Amino acid sequence: MKTVVTSQSAPAAIGPYSHGTEFNGLIFTSGQLPVDSATGKVVEGGITEQSVQSLKNLVSVLEAGGGDADTVLKTTCYLANISDFAAFNAVYADVFKTDCPARSCFAVKDLPLGVLVEVEAIAHKK
Repeated sequence: MKTVVTSQSAPAAIGPYSHGTEFNGLIFTSGQLPVDSATGKVVEGGITEQSVQSLKNLVSVLEAGGGDADTVLKTTCYLANISDFAAFNAVYADVFKTDCPARSCFAVKDLPLGVLVEVEAIAHKK
């Protein structure tokens, strides 16, 4: 049976979707934007600050679903500008220190709220 995952530390969804779902020991997250849950606003700064916040939100959803950064199997990362790839990688490497998950990362035309990055993941429960 599918279970909805909700994190109290991640910002509220900006549309008709959940933070994630859990099914048969797997956690599927929605894309996490660089929105501060305390203010409900996009964090100020560039790609580094926005990457930190998106990944912080992602980990909070994973933890709410019974996983963490170490249980991630695959991420999909969306960048507003591919020239931000190196800066994004530097932040990403701080979160996924060992046994990096499989990943797709590419630039897209636009992201919600005009942000620079969005990250989603598939993980397993601990």
